[in-house]
Amino acid sequence: MRRVVRGFWGPRQEPAEALAARWSTTLTRFAELLPGAVEKTADDGGWTWRTADGTTVRADEKPLLEALRAAQAADDWSAADGTSLRLLAADPAPGWKLEIAGLAGGRPQYLLQSLVATIVAPDEARLPGADLLTVIAETWHPDYGDFSDREVTAALKKEAGFKIGTPSVGWVGYLSPARADRIPGGLADATRRLSEPEGGALLTIAQPGDTAPVVSAYTALKAAGALDALPQPMDRPTL
Repeated sequence: MRRVVRGFWGPRQEPAEALAARWSTTLTRFAELLPGAVEKTADDGGWTWRTADGTTVRADEKPLLEALRAAQAADDWSAADGTSLRLLAADPAPGWKLEIAGLAGGRPQYLLQSLVATIVAPDEARLPGADLLTVIAETWHPDYGDFSDREVTAALKKEAGFKIGTPSVGWVGYLSPARADRIPGGLADATRRLSEPEGGALLTIAQPGDTAPVVSAYTALKAAGALDALPQPMDRPTL
C-alpha cells in the first residue's frame, strides 16, 4: 500500500538553521512511529537517510544543515521559492519505502511551501496516520494537511469537485487555528484541538480504505469556509 502524509502553508521565510531543526525533529519522530520500516539502524538506534544525490545523512541538525546548504548552492536555487530537500530512508525493510520531501523557508506569493512523506508499506502494516500528521502539524505549523492516498484524492475530485493545490482533508486532516474555528458542529466528535503554539485541530474522519466519510466531511468543511484557499498573492503562512 501507498500512503501520503502532507502539510502545506504559505510564505514563511526562515534560515537554513531553523529548517534543519524542523527536519531533525521530523525524522526523529517518524523513526519512532515507524520502528519496523528499516532493517538496519545505527548503534544509537537512529535511521540513515540518503539525499537525491546519494549523500548519506543522519537525523542530527548538523548534517541536515549541510544538506540544506548544499541545496542552496545549486545553480537553480532561489531564496524566494524556499529550500528543497528530498530524503529516502536507507536500508528499508522488505516491502517498505519512505521518502520525505520538503520545500520550506521561502516567501513565494503563488507557490505553497510543503512537507510530504510518501510511505510504501506491506498491506498488513498498520500506519499511525494521525500521529504522523501530528508530527508535521507540531513541527512545521502548516495551514492544512492530510493523511490519505490516491483513492481518496480521486474520490474527492470526482464526487466533490476537489482541485489539486487547494485545501483538503483525508482519512485524517489538519487545519490551522483560523480554519479550525470554522469547523462545523457536525464534525465536533471527530475534532481534537492541538496544544499551543500551533493551536490547530486534527480531524480523524475515517479508517483507511473508506472514502465516503472523507467526501462528506470535505463537503461540509468546504461549505463552512474551513477549506478556503489562501488569498493570492499570498502574504502569510496560514489563513
